[in-house]
Amino acid sequence: MKSEDTPFVGGPLDGRVLPVLLGPTGHPPKVYRVPVPDDAGGPPTVLVYRRAAAATPDRRFSLTPKWHYEYDAEGDTGGGLKWPWSKPDKREGRKPPPSPTDPTDPTTPSAPDE
Repeated sequence: MKSEDTPFVGGPLDGRVLPVLLGPTGHPPKVYRVPVPDDAGGPPTVLVYRRAAAATPDRRFSLTPKWHYEYDAEGDTGGGLKWPWSKPDKREGRKPPPSPTDPTDPTTPSAPDE
């Protein structure tokens, strides 16, 4: 497999350059997870880094895009694959449907009589 030396920005790996395996498209993965073992023997802590385009002085001469990884302090992994035909997540920006009004509820405004 082909790998590329990729710099890490922010977090515990700030300033390090690690070899990252490239996918079939020649790009490194969008999210890179680094498990860090716990000294007390508990579950490992997972550091999450997200791929971002690296600034190059002149993109005209670069045939392949350059990448770096930025530290994601929240550690959100994105929730898996997002397919175009998937329904949106209920937790993301959706309002709950309005509850039906109960005529016996005293706080419900009454409809005007015609």
